[in-house]
Amino acid sequence: MAIETMLLAVGPSDRDRIDRLTEETLDVAGPTGATVVVGHVFTRDEYEDVLEKLEFDREVDEVSADDVAGRHTTVRDIVDRLDEAGVDYEIRGAVGDHADSIVELAEDVTADRVLVGGRHRSPTGKAVFGSTAQTVMLEAPCPVTFVRSGTR
Repeated sequence: MAIETMLLAVGPSDRDRIDRLTEETLDVAGPTGATVVVGHVFTRDEYEDVLEKLEFDREVDEVSADDVAGRHTTVRDIVDRLDEAGVDYEIRGAVGDHADSIVELAEDVTADRVLVGGRHRSPTGKAVFGSTAQTVMLEAPCPVTFVRSGTR
């Protein structure tokens, strides 16, 4: 199956794994010529915090989640590397539950592959606290590549 559109899903906790996520994305998207959708998902509280930190004036500026995502440092670092590699991309933002928003983004952009990062967790940790990556892997409309940060 050819990959035409790939969703690279990132969030506030992905800063420490940006290099690995970007490398994996380039490994898949570069040779296939796929368009990468860099999707940054915020919870409502994260979104409000970022709006404040980036000094958006909501009374003057019409602000979308896409605008906020495009100004986020993590996304800018990723798109700089995609630009260097000559990979086509677009930026999408979403506000809501991380896992549900990633699955919705994948459906909206008709993704052929989703790439999501995470950390190693014990089975008990997943059962007690849930796992965004696990939910995405089970509910995404396409194959999901999980990029784990660090070592066990």
